[in-house]
Amino acid sequence: MDQVYLPRNRQGFPLGGYVVVKPLESMHVTEKPHFYGIKEVAPLKLGIVQEIFALISRHAHDCENVLITGSFLEEGFSFQDIDVLIITDKEMNEKSLQKAIESSIKIEVHLLVMSHDALLKGLATDPLYHMMLSKAVAKKRFIYHVEREVDYKLLDLHLLKSRVLIDNFDSLNGNEKYSLVRNMVAIFEFIKGEKLRKEHVDKEIESIFQVKVFTIRQNVLDKKTFLREFRGVYQKTLDLILEGIRHDSKQKQAH
Repeated sequence: MDQVYLPRNRQGFPLGGYVVVKPLESMHVTEKPHFYGIKEVAPLKLGIVQEIFALISRHAHDCENVLITGSFLEEGFSFQDIDVLIITDKEMNEKSLQKAIESSIKIEVHLLVMSHDALLKGLATDPLYHMMLSKAVAKKRFIYHVEREVDYKLLDLHLLKSRVLIDNFDSLNGNEKYSLVRNMVAIFEFIKGEKLRKEHVDKEIESIFQVKVFTIRQNVLDKKTFLREFRGVYQKTLDLILEGIRHDSKQKQAH
């Protein structure tokens, strides 16, 4: 057992009395974060990550885990905001916490709070969750094993978001177009049973459209050619979803 010695004549501490030794609230131990899907992040970004973890620990010390995801973890500093996922079953003042984080790091934050069960459900049914967690920095180590459940009605709603590209091609910037293309291709790969990682989805995008992801993001596409390919993949994905919905409906009727 460690021993702590106090001066003999310390006012308020009688000889032989018991005391509690604990760190001040402002003094927190910097924990080593856990990387998933990435080997490292730039030192400046790592400092921001640790600051976010420390702020959340002070405001929501009993949360199960905290994860940083999204474009912030990509190389460079072209990100618009930081995606922060808090896993907790406790209620919290999300607006107040978000304001505190943004006030400290001076960067816009997209804060998502959910329970452990909600996260597992999302990983089982939603390709967006797979994409979100394919690259992450976590405060604590996490391992999630879930069996994939294809919810075709949910995928139908997600796919509808990508139709915006067809109707508003000229008004969208490159990053918006890339996001909508990635959403569609991720859904298609999810139905096929592929393991979703950003690198895999980007590779499929480049294979399907015969253009580099960089070209899409730079918004230098041949509109006619690109939309022709996009409509084809969109319809193919929609057909798979509608077939799945019909199949599920027949199974329910049979039971």
